[in-house]
Amino acid sequence: MKIFHAVASLQASYGGPARSVPSLAAALNRCGCEATVWAADGSAGPQAAGADVIHDHGIWLPHNWRLSGTARRLKIPRIVSPRGMLEPWAMHHKRWKKRLAWLLYQRRCLASAGCIHATSEAEADGIGRLRLGVPVCMIPNGVDLPDRMPGADAPRESGRRVALFLGRIYPVKGLPMLVEAWSRIRPHGWVVEVAGPDEGGHQKEVERLIRRAGLEDQFRFTGLLEGRRKQEAFARAELFILPTHSENFGMAVAEALASAVPVLTTTAAPWPLLEEKGCGWRVAPTPDAIAAGLAQATALDSATLRNMGETGRELVGRSFSWNAAAEAMASVYRWLLGNGPRPPVVR
Repeated sequence: MKIFHAVASLQASYGGPARSVPSLAAALNRCGCEATVWAADGSAGPQAAGADVIHDHGIWLPHNWRLSGTARRLKIPRIVSPRGMLEPWAMHHKRWKKRLAWLLYQRRCLASAGCIHATSEAEADGIGRLRLGVPVCMIPNGVDLPDRMPGADAPRESGRRVALFLGRIYPVKGLPMLVEAWSRIRPHGWVVEVAGPDEGGHQKEVERLIRRAGLEDQFRFTGLLEGRRKQEAFARAELFILPTHSENFGMAVAEALASAVPVLTTTAAPWPLLEEKGCGWRVAPTPDAIAAGLAQATALDSATLRNMGETGRELVGRSFSWNAAAEAMASVYRWLLGNGPRPPVVR
């Protein structure tokens, strides 16, 4: 079974799909499929011809529309993973442009798919409310458990305790809310490390807010971190913060937990397990609620936070396997091809 995966980019600055799509393809190959990845920006490049299934990750872009035509012309079943691009915040960002695109082509593009893939129950419910008349499957992303960094069980950083944000510096991620919340509590001995690529010049806006609040000595920007440098950042951190307005899954949350770092995020991320399992906090996406969550988290001693992080690592290892995600996805592909029953993940 040959699966053609399409994504906008495999550059790390593109965010979660640049990590999750190759990981899914690798896991599919391990479970007996023949999966390839193509990127619209040229960072990966096989062709769709000869594929049994086209799996398109993302919407709105010209290549997504072209792939729907390719699938129709070649009579290849197509599955679409919106990757959070149908979430309410995303739909309201650049609202009028998206409204026009929705009316002109995007709704028809989605309605012509054989299935739409969501990575959380909340995302699946939101897609269902659009009434596209297309089956929806819910399969979470997997997460790799990294090797432990040397000294990871020691105090994370001498003198300063680190709260880490890792992701794109972009309005959806909620960094202005974090700055406002941090300015209200100013936890003694803590610093915020902001790791990620600037998108659309948003970092300048965040830095302006930091200066206005007089927090220059409590925030530092490291730029994009990959590989060992990213794992070193997780090893330094006692707390991971994602003050997001919208997430379909939240790969950074999963990666933090896999690195044994407890997480504070918002209810806009589909992670109720954080509080259910005792490995983090989930608060409303407002400065007041984030400040209250930060006050609780930063008041805890290092040992307590480490224990919460270990609980998170165990959760990820038990519940978010890439092999399990690939097996579930392969069953959806077989069903689309008429070679298997409707999987229980499809609604």
